[in-house]
Amino acid sequence: MSKKPKKPKKECCTSKPRCKRCPIRMMKDGTLPDGYTVKKRKLVKVKKKPKKKSSPLAA
Repeated sequence: MSKKPKKPKKECCTSKPRCKRCPIRMMKDGTLPDGYTVKKRKLVKVKKKPKKKSSPLAA
């Protein structure tokens, strides 16, 4: 069985050698879970944009 990847921390600890769970490091490595991003050293959820409905006459 494989281990579950650890979740990122909620906030970066700002130490220079970044820890494995640092959200900034995870974003750079591409291991940050879907639906999350980092803003101002804090982990935040990304809001999904609603899809635009196209009218059947537009085509």
